[in-house]
Amino acid sequence: YGELELAKRLHPQFEVLQLGRGFVKIMGDKKPFEEHVEAAQAALNLTRERMLSGNYDLIILDEVIYALGYLDFKLIDLKDVLQIIREKPPQLHLILTGRNAPAEIIEAADLVTEMGEVKHPMKRGIPAQQGIDF
Repeated sequence: YGELELAKRLHPQFEVLQLGRGFVKIMGDKKPFEEHVEAAQAALNLTRERMLSGNYDLIILDEVIYALGYLDFKLIDLKDVLQIIREKPPQLHLILTGRNAPAEIIEAADLVTEMGEVKHPMKRGIPAQQGIDF
């Protein structure tokens, strides 16, 4: 959430786009699943467009790994993400975040970091909090 406030201060050199439709199948989500799928595909299309424009040094696809199917739902296809990685201009840094990246993503990446959860409030039934988590 803090990145949104930071982006306002750093604009136009830093831009944050919230392209999904919010939490999927949790936190009281009532949106049709297809709406989430369409938003995720539109986000990939915009990523590709911006990436190939030559106007960006860095693009971060935050939590994109989840959209590949980590939490028992699939919003985007692995082949589409791999295509974006393959088409990435050499001068652009592309960061993908999320847990349990598929082997194909790990193989295609230049750098992979694994962070281990020690403790998370959701495990104790504490939902994501507005202003902190979103």
